[in-house]
Amino acid sequence: MKAIIPVAGAGTKLRPHTYTQPKALIPLAGKTILSIIIDQLEEAGITEFVFVIGYLGEKIQHYVQKKYPHLTCHFVQQNVREGTGHAILLTKKVVGDDEILIVLGDTICEGNIRELIASPVSQLGLKKVDDPRSFGVAELNDAGDIMRVVEKPQIPKSNLALVGIYKIKETDQLFDCLERNMTEHRRSHDEFQLTDALQCMIEHGVQFTPFKVSNWFDCGRKETLLETNAILLSKYKVPANPMLPYENAIIIPPVSIGEGCNIKNSIIGPNVAIGDNTVINYSIVKDSIIGSYSNLYEVVLKSSLIGSDANIRGLSQSLNIGDNTEIDLG
Repeated sequence: MKAIIPVAGAGTKLRPHTYTQPKALIPLAGKTILSIIIDQLEEAGITEFVFVIGYLGEKIQHYVQKKYPHLTCHFVQQNVREGTGHAILLTKKVVGDDEILIVLGDTICEGNIRELIASPVSQLGLKKVDDPRSFGVAELNDAGDIMRVVEKPQIPKSNLALVGIYKIKETDQLFDCLERNMTEHRRSHDEFQLTDALQCMIEHGVQFTPFKVSNWFDCGRKETLLETNAILLSKYKVPANPMLPYENAIIIPPVSIGEGCNIKNSIIGPNVAIGDNTVINYSIVKDSIIGSYSNLYEVVLKSSLIGSDANIRGLSQSLNIGDNTEIDLG
C-alpha cells in the first residue's frame, strides 16, 4: 500500500506564514504538521509515500528527504492547482494498481490506522460536526454503508464530515472516475474534487464503509492551529528541552522549545511551541507558536502565530506575523 499526501496548496488562510513556508511545515507541538502525519502512517506500517507538491514544493521535498531518508518517497508536481481530484490523478503512474491511503496534508486524524489499512473494503474517515457545510459530507444507508458523498453542500442531509483520510482498494476505478470528471469538466466549487470521484465510484457499485475517527484536527486556520497545538502538547507531553539553561525564566508546561534557543528573563507557557535557535528576552508568551530564528524582546504575546526569522520589540497582545518580519512596538 502507498500513502498519498497532497501538499501542493498555497495555504491562503494561514498567510502571511505560507508566503515563505508551506502550510505542512508549520511547527506544531515540537514537530510539523507533515511529520505528525508521516510518523502516524509509518507507525502503522506504511513505508512508501507519494507527495503531491506545488507551491514551495522544494521545501517539502528537502524536509522529507532529510528527515525520512529510510522511507521510499515519490514527489509529483502539481503546477496548476485544480483541486484534490486533479492532485490525486497526477499520481496515477506512480501508484499503479496498488491500494492507496490518501491523507490530506493539513489534517491530523486519530484512529486505528492499522485497522483501516487492513479493511477488506474501501473506507472514508468520518466525524460528526456541528456545521458540515464547509466539508465534504457523507450520507449512510440503513446497512451503515456510505451511499452518497457531496462536497460542501448548502443544505447538508447529514452531519458526517469527510475528514481527509481515505482508504481506496479499487484504485483503477478511482482513476477512471477522476479522468472522466476531468474530461467532462465536472467541477464542484470551481475545482475537480476527490469527493466527486468517490461519488462516481459509489454509483458504479464500489462499496465504502465509514472509518471512525476519534479525533480530528483541522490545521488550515490560525485559530484551529493554535488549538491543535495546545491539545497535542498535552497529549504528547513534549519536554521543553530541559538540557538548555534558561536564565531567570519560568517555563509553564506544556511547552515545546527547539534546539539552540536562548530564553531569559521571561515567562513561557502554557501551550507554547518554539522553533530552533529563537531568542526570547524580557517577554511573556502563552498559547502561541513561534517559528525558528526569531527574536522577541519585551513583548507580551497570547494566541499568536509568529513565523521564522521575525524580530519583534515592544508590547502586543495577539499577532499573526509571517517570516522575515521586523516590528518595533516600542
